[in-house]
Amino acid sequence: MSKLNAKQLFLLHIFAIPLLINSSAISMAKDPTETIKRHGISMHGTLKYEKNFTNFDYASTDAPKGGTLNLGVMGTFTNMNPLNIRGGAGAGVRGYIYESLLGRALDEPFSLYGLIAEKIDLAEDRSTVTFYLNNKAKFSDGKQITTQDVIFTHKLLRENGRPNHRTYYSKVSKIQEITQNGVKNGVKFTFKPSADGKIDREMPLIMGLMPILPKHAMTKEQFKASNLKLPLGSGPYTISEIDPGKFITYKRNPDHWAKDLPVNKGRYNFDQIKFTYYRDANSLFEAFKKGLHDVQYENDPGKWSKSYNFNAIRDGRVLKKEFALKIPSGMSALAFNTRRPIFKEQDIRKALISMFNFEGINRQLYHGLYSRTKSYFDRSNLSSVGKKVDDIEQQILGTKFESEHPHLWNGDYKLPVNRSSNLSRKHIRKAMKLFKKAGYKLVDGKMINQSTNEPFEFEIMTVTKSQEALLLSYIENLKLIGVKAIVRQVDTTQYQKRKSSFDFDMIQNNWSGSLSPGNEQLFRWSSKQATTEGSYNFAGIKNPQIDKAIDALLAAKDQNTFISSVRSLDRLLLAGDYVIPLFHLKGQWLAHRAYLAHPEKASFYGSLLDFWWDKRTESKN
Repeated sequence: MSKLNAKQLFLLHIFAIPLLINSSAISMAKDPTETIKRHGISMHGTLKYEKNFTNFDYASTDAPKGGTLNLGVMGTFTNMNPLNIRGGAGAGVRGYIYESLLGRALDEPFSLYGLIAEKIDLAEDRSTVTFYLNNKAKFSDGKQITTQDVIFTHKLLRENGRPNHRTYYSKVSKIQEITQNGVKNGVKFTFKPSADGKIDREMPLIMGLMPILPKHAMTKEQFKASNLKLPLGSGPYTISEIDPGKFITYKRNPDHWAKDLPVNKGRYNFDQIKFTYYRDANSLFEAFKKGLHDVQYENDPGKWSKSYNFNAIRDGRVLKKEFALKIPSGMSALAFNTRRPIFKEQDIRKALISMFNFEGINRQLYHGLYSRTKSYFDRSNLSSVGKKVDDIEQQILGTKFESEHPHLWNGDYKLPVNRSSNLSRKHIRKAMKLFKKAGYKLVDGKMINQSTNEPFEFEIMTVTKSQEALLLSYIENLKLIGVKAIVRQVDTTQYQKRKSSFDFDMIQNNWSGSLSPGNEQLFRWSSKQATTEGSYNFAGIKNPQIDKAIDALLAAKDQNTFISSVRSLDRLLLAGDYVIPLFHLKGQWLAHRAYLAHPEKASFYGSLLDFWWDKRTESKN
């Protein structure tokens, strides 16, 4: 469901995200519970693609089939089930093995079209949605997908899935099988209203994105376990070979039931896709230089400027590309774990934000190519920066917010700015005052808590060495005010375990951006998720106003209300100083073997590998 850093863009095909209503059709409905059958749905506004569309605009329908795409990924995997929380899941399983009821268009903010479900019946008030299954839909073992598979999947994920699945799917109050012409081919979901009687308007889209599992080949016990059993799905590929922790090879299913659907035209062109795992970022890059994998995404400006000058680049065997992005940047940041006593005081967090010298780090480490992230929805009209609070926002924020946070209210909020490579003395003085206000004092070069006599020390947990230069630069600045921080690098398995259980002081994290933020915001920022292991509320945020803003954006019925609700959420997150915002790139950077080709037109998310092909196979097709 759905930024973005380079890895997330690369894995975008594994994510699913929500949909919407055709406003011209809505005007025909008199009863708010009356339903209208349609070929797709969107969150706000009208659908881009008409009923009889043949393909997405960013697909090349004449792309040839064949060849092998070799991809490199960092880390390891211990589990072939991406839908539970047992260890690191194998790359590609969610996107290549499992299919959802509906498929997402990636050149619209939030729209879905027919996949396993060929038609959708949606109530005007979104209290119910019915999915009618395509009678051709089948799993890769040849068995037809039935309404029982849909019901089974919902129950399994609601009770045993990832925390976001359990949260979303628990909002369903009733499931019914629908019979048409004597055949059970529809599943109707009825949604629970909230305590104030409102329906979560995103839920029909969330259900449309539900991956469908085979009831005949899956048990609850199998689902819950962490194992390397090859999964069975209905997607375009099957797994031909795995070497645990080292590689996974996918083989295209030539009999894939959905290969000719509009959502798949020009997609899934490689006969084989192989993911090879590498220990760290340097190993991954060196392997690319040697020709061991075909595509390298890059989000390090230093590397992009200096390291992409090897022989294969110079002689044209490897090409450098930059694609525009039309989505919010998301928030890449150093996250405070506010569950830790040392970070509970907001003045402390403000002080530590003041000590981060973005301008100096950007010049010294990244050739000035990064832009500072000033908003959780930077690079889009959803950002609150530069916009004054409107009438809709006032109802969410309340008048007290204006007096407490005038800059956020007026839209002229700014992060600390340094004019040179050195940290400004003004920001150092500010940090010292804030620590003093919080009960600390500088003693013999150490920041000491005057009540406990304990020095202020914390640990930044990382998983890659590539983060080290950034963090060490920040740590050097902290020494100026007597604060001790250390970098603790751990292996991938330990990192995921500690991250999921919130066992850290600070981590660097990226929360991706979407033009239609929805239920995933609950999973990231809501009070309930602050105590739910496996959630993305790494900062431990518990703020009723933030909960209210998320409820407002989920309940929004029109685009203006939705945008204002998102901006109010942005202001509240910025007001809490829960993270140290870092930076983002303006576009998508990658390098690839010259024998690979891609459609001329990109999606909102840049160029997607699912739509690429091998030019060497063109003569064979």
